[in-house]
Amino acid sequence: MRESAGTRERIKAVALELFTEQGYEKTSLREIAERLNVTKAALYYHFKSKDEIVSSFVEERLDRMDALIAWADGQPATLATRRELIARYADSMFATEQPSVMRFFEQNQTALKSLAAGQQMRDRMFRLADALARGDESPEAQLRAALSLFAVHSSWFAIRTPHVTDEERRKIALEVADELLARIAEG
Repeated sequence: MRESAGTRERIKAVALELFTEQGYEKTSLREIAERLNVTKAALYYHFKSKDEIVSSFVEERLDRMDALIAWADGQPATLATRRELIARYADSMFATEQPSVMRFFEQNQTALKSLAAGQQMRDRMFRLADALARGDESPEAQLRAALSLFAVHSSWFAIRTPHVTDEERRKIALEVADELLARIAEG
């Protein structure tokens, strides 16, 4: 069982790398198998399609987002709650393999629109933005909430200064997000 789980994780890591380098649509299951030095049959044992591979690493992210949404639902609609929610979101985005997943999403936006995993991500992003804007139903609040999430996401590709650490990147993203969140009225 342990070897099987390790193989799944290796497949996910290699697929993520290839999808980001070459693009989702230009990467075949054969290429993933070759990079891993396994047969296509061995790959099929773990994943039947590229979509299934994408879903596997998106599921972990969706679970984190669902937990954040559930937490926010039980909190008051205040600036302090918004700040805590965006900080928790940043923590989850800066954890383990998430920077690689963010780069994958950024590089493969067109392909993701048609995948179930991409549609689920979009739904969760809107729900997180709604949680951030809760108490202020104005269009401006909706936009500020969405842009505060985008500040965290875009820090992976918009900050192009060499040698910026993950902690510096996170700090900058949260500063920009806070400027936006501070303008949302409390409920």
